[in-house]
Amino acid sequence: MSDIILISNVHAKTKMENLKTNILSSHPSGLTTLFLTELWERFSYYGMRAILVLYLVSETNSSNPGLGWSNYDAIKLYGWYTAFVYLACIPGGIIADKLITSEKAVFWGGALLCLGHLSLAIDNINFFYIGLILIVLGVGLLKPSISTLVGSLYTQKDMRRDQGFTLFYIGINIGAFLASLIVGYVGETYGWHYGFSLAGLGMIIGQVTFFCGRKTFKNVKKEKKIFKYKKINRFEFDRIKLIVLASFILIIFWASFEQAGGLMNIFAYQKTDRFIGFLNFEVPASWFQSINPLMIIFLGFSVAQFWFFIERKKIINSSIFKISTGLIIMGLGFVFMFFAALEYEVLGKSSMYWLVLAYLFHTVGELCASPVILSYITKLSPQRLVSSVMGIYFAAIGIGNKLAGTIGQNSEKFGEKFIFIGITCVCMIVGFTVILFSRKLSKLSHGLDN
Repeated sequence: MSDIILISNVHAKTKMENLKTNILSSHPSGLTTLFLTELWERFSYYGMRAILVLYLVSETNSSNPGLGWSNYDAIKLYGWYTAFVYLACIPGGIIADKLITSEKAVFWGGALLCLGHLSLAIDNINFFYIGLILIVLGVGLLKPSISTLVGSLYTQKDMRRDQGFTLFYIGINIGAFLASLIVGYVGETYGWHYGFSLAGLGMIIGQVTFFCGRKTFKNVKKEKKIFKYKKINRFEFDRIKLIVLASFILIIFWASFEQAGGLMNIFAYQKTDRFIGFLNFEVPASWFQSINPLMIIFLGFSVAQFWFFIERKKIINSSIFKISTGLIIMGLGFVFMFFAALEYEVLGKSSMYWLVLAYLFHTVGELCASPVILSYITKLSPQRLVSSVMGIYFAAIGIGNKLAGTIGQNSEKFGEKFIFIGITCVCMIVGFTVILFSRKLSKLSHGLDN
């Protein structure tokens, strides 16, 4: 089913079977393995993410008991947890570059993730914290290295690189979409720990998938030894500076975007009218987490093809410009959340369509920024340091996630309206400022991004 969804979005006017042949066969075979591995890894992560905060804030004496935490404490833990998940990618990337290979880092990281998600399935507070720690360690090893493996399949000038990362990114979001629906529904309806169990099962499937396809990465291990002891030259240093700057922009991006798992998740759970009268059905709050990955599946290739067209016409050929544009578009999505908060104040409940519109803008912004930065890093980084530099980017995501938690915590103090419109203003200011200097910044790539 995932293949059909993927292929149907590549080109609406071409037959499905021809698309499968033309697109998948035009990319290295290792991409399919990484696509499926990341699909199931993200199924486990986003499944857990969809219900984590809801589990924390659910009353201990309810029909589906949680931990009974306050919104403030739940978002605080969510912020710290997601921050450490991505900050762990710095040591994880260094370990992959200096001590083991990217392939081994993905394998052992996946093993830790299996143990972590299954620990959450046990109804015990100690196993809950142990599970979170194991997931932090597992993601730290796996995340930078699996993206590095995708980049290693292509040369620096290969025009298929961005499309390959878009395919890889769609795999992420197929997993996230299915997780939000399945794990979210099971967790809210039958019990939070049943949901965590399903997330663990998804990670086991991903681990088996990677192990069975490991032979497609033999060349990667050989290449690592060639460059290991070379010093960083001036061109490489400039390119790393450009990556660090792009990562700083992404801190703002993820600090805003990750309100989806915290503040926006609680807003959907507590303040949104989710009842569909003619169906006599209340939409689970966690299902709103599926809107973003579903839209990525359907819009991913359209956005990628738009930028590809712009580049071929030599109108824009700058990754920094794309990332900044994504930040602006994503920030505009919070205008709809501002109106949702207004409606809640007046009527006592907010309509579901505000969340749908917000996630639409968040999705388009994400597609302009996130796959591009992954491709950008593997293109600009010295080959011997790709996992380490990738770790810097994921650390930026971690800082962004912690900042997202801090912002969400202050929603009770300043009010949700102020938080939502404030996010829009910051994203617009930072995005347009970087666009003004994008041509000068691109020169730091020394020909690889202009």
